[in-house]
Amino acid sequence: MSTLSNATNIFWQDCQLGKPERQKLLNQKGCVVWITGLSGSGKSTLACSPSSELHSRGKLSYILDGDNLRHGLNKDLGFKPEDRTENIRRTGEVAKLFADAGLICVASLISPYRRDRDTCRAMLPDANFIEVYMNMPLSLCEARDPKGLYKLARAGKIKGFTGIDDPYEPPLNCEIEIKEDDGDCPTPKVMAGQVVTYLEEKGFLEC
Repeated sequence: MSTLSNATNIFWQDCQLGKPERQKLLNQKGCVVWITGLSGSGKSTLACSPSSELHSRGKLSYILDGDNLRHGLNKDLGFKPEDRTENIRRTGEVAKLFADAGLICVASLISPYRRDRDTCRAMLPDANFIEVYMNMPLSLCEARDPKGLYKLARAGKIKGFTGIDDPYEPPLNCEIEIKEDDGDCPTPKVMAGQVVTYLEEKGFLEC
């Protein structure tokens, strides 16, 4: 006997209009730009910069910010490893829906564990998942400390903080890596240019 609590008696419902039709309407190709890096590395700055550039070109994008999502969709999750995994899984599923709608979805999260990011990549065709690694040194991120979290972590008031007492696993084969140039951080405009140029070269800005 089946029960309503079991997710076994469900079936995928297809519609006549699909992703190709939505992409044609928007004249762009849906994808996920996944920005990962330490707290303070500039992920949110980078997420907003290419979105502004895309908007000026008439391209539709949407930002999924890790902190913002924890105010709603993921507000029931903490920062234990299993909660972080679920946080990334949910975000990946939402990002996949945005990409299927034909949007350029920009996800900005620390996402410290490589396996969790790889799980999100596996949700989409490889070419539609673009991993952007904000490769900024811990010393720089800690010096910025825009939210005062490193100071609290160093004082032992925050446990399991990425980069201090919890690991960050850098990407092995990311599509875009953003880092210092002779000790200087690239400007938001330069970072946005790297992302938008990649999208343009790979054909995501037209259909």
